[in-house]
Amino acid sequence: MKSTVEQLSPTRVKLNVEVPFEELSGDFDRAYKSLAQQIRIPGFRPGKAPAKLIEARVGRDSVLAQVVNDALPGKYSEAVTEADIKAIGQPEIDLAELSYGESITFTAEVDVRPDVTLPDYSTLAVEVDAIEADEAAVDEQLEGLRARFGTLVGVDRGAQDGDHVSIDLSATIDGQPVEEASTEGLSHEVGSGQLIDGLDEALVGLKSGESKVFTTKLVAGDHAGEDADVSVTVHSVKERELPEVDDEFAQLASEFDTVAELKESLAERVAQSKKVEQANAIRDAVLEKLLETVEIPLPEKVVEGEIEGQQHQIIHALGHDDEQLAKFLEAQGKTREEWDAEAREEAEKSVRTQLLLDAIADQQETEVGQDELTQQILFQAQRYGMQPQEFIQQLQNAGQVGAVYADVRRGKALASIVGDVSVTDSSGATVDTAEFFGEAEATDETGD
Repeated sequence: MKSTVEQLSPTRVKLNVEVPFEELSGDFDRAYKSLAQQIRIPGFRPGKAPAKLIEARVGRDSVLAQVVNDALPGKYSEAVTEADIKAIGQPEIDLAELSYGESITFTAEVDVRPDVTLPDYSTLAVEVDAIEADEAAVDEQLEGLRARFGTLVGVDRGAQDGDHVSIDLSATIDGQPVEEASTEGLSHEVGSGQLIDGLDEALVGLKSGESKVFTTKLVAGDHAGEDADVSVTVHSVKERELPEVDDEFAQLASEFDTVAELKESLAERVAQSKKVEQANAIRDAVLEKLLETVEIPLPEKVVEGEIEGQQHQIIHALGHDDEQLAKFLEAQGKTREEWDAEAREEAEKSVRTQLLLDAIADQQETEVGQDELTQQILFQAQRYGMQPQEFIQQLQNAGQVGAVYADVRRGKALASIVGDVSVTDSSGATVDTAEFFGEAEATDETGD
């Protein structure tokens, strides 16, 4: 097989491939064997009919077309490997006219990862917020513990923020009931904002047995985006009685004997959480700095595929219904043009980020171990509330295991260079990134 490469742009190439006819002999053998199992020829058992009779039955050109169609993906992959190009996305293949006994020629245009010139990371500098003692966060943790061990007690007064109520909801639009927006015996914490807009405000002050009507915009169902009159009826109001913060409570809620020890532990937990937040901020700041610094040509077909993938999820969820899409956009306060523009901006940044991190991973020779890949898959399975084996099966069926591997590799590559970047906080102090990103390694390498 012979192939040549034409560079059409920094992100697209054209492969010209010629496959000698004799290289397809094995493909012909497999095709005849497959056809022999499907075609019944008198005097021959299934699978035993000779190639000439099969060819006479279906036609030599039909056999040739099947052979080429079956062989083409492999020949394309072989040409990509031989040319050492980093193809991304699906190729556009143009097959020349077939003639039995002559070489098979085809062209394949495909997007490729562009050459990316990476900077000397030690020349980069980012700033993040300083970590400050947060007594309010410690108090919040303590209040959370008190709430967990509190008890709900019925009260004979109007509902207040923080109370737990049992309610019925019903909705109408132009006087017509909206069944999917009605429910009975629903438990709700006043002020949590977990249900519909306007509900918490309507509940404040209502006693058991009292009702109130308010207007809100529905966010789901057939009437999403429409204004509805909602009636809420309160059946019970309960407040949470919290335990006193004393040594007895510390022993009940934790492994500590005293409140002082409990508060010290909560303070350490908050401090560690702040460090993790800062580490995430450092990682994000370094990535943004690199995106600002590095020029990355964008492969348009890949960007278009990313846009289509983003929008397809929403359009599919709306049943591919133009009217429902219009209601969705109205609820978002956007025109279709604005939605498309936002999708393109997000897609371009996503593709640019992937190309940047892939270039860094190649430069740093980043590898991902099986344990690291498994850990990420388990994390995602837990995030989606699925059993690990079921999630792995879905990934395999969708051909997405490679995508998970790529994401882990990109994250690991970014972490590997953070230590080379100068990081200071908002107070001007130098931030030691070694705890989360490891020690910086001396290197003279720049560029990809």
